[in-house]
Amino acid sequence: MSNVTAVPLLPVKRGYLIWLWIGIAAAVLGAAALAWAGQPSTIKLDTLVAGKGPHPTDSDVALINYVGRLTNGTVFDQSQQPTPMPVAGVVPGFSQGLKLMAKGGKYRLTIPPEFAYGPKAAGPIPANSTLVFDVELLDFIPAETLRQLQAQQQMMRGGGGGRPGGPGAMPGQVPPGP
Repeated sequence: MSNVTAVPLLPVKRGYLIWLWIGIAAAVLGAAALAWAGQPSTIKLDTLVAGKGPHPTDSDVALINYVGRLTNGTVFDQSQQPTPMPVAGVVPGFSQGLKLMAKGGKYRLTIPPEFAYGPKAAGPIPANSTLVFDVELLDFIPAETLRQLQAQQQMMRGGGGGRPGGPGAMPGQVPPGP
């Protein structure tokens, strides 16, 4: 058997303990600040009026009313009537926001520059601008359904048979006259 020899420890001065705790607190605060600063910014979606039902997907076309503003309140774009927007055909932040909205809802969407136009200016939008949109999602349908509806409307408007380019005629072919 072996014997353990006890060695008495001298007490630690109170001043050293205070500095130790201050150092630990500073290290924790510094790590938290670095972690927070390293987080990528994301879009922010505030619900003004809750919608109901499913959410649009990338393959849908959303029918919306909207007003787009800069953070200083300057309006850079707005719809005059309900506007169809392909969910996958807009800036990434707007697309992400649309996919979080439900039909019939009204929302405020804040898009940081890295999810909008970034360091490039776009018309009245300065470079590195945060965009704020008030959006009302009226409805949405799959893009393929919209294409079929548009084709049906075009046929009903006068794509009458026998005319060049219309149904019943080959492209570039002119049918014989009456």
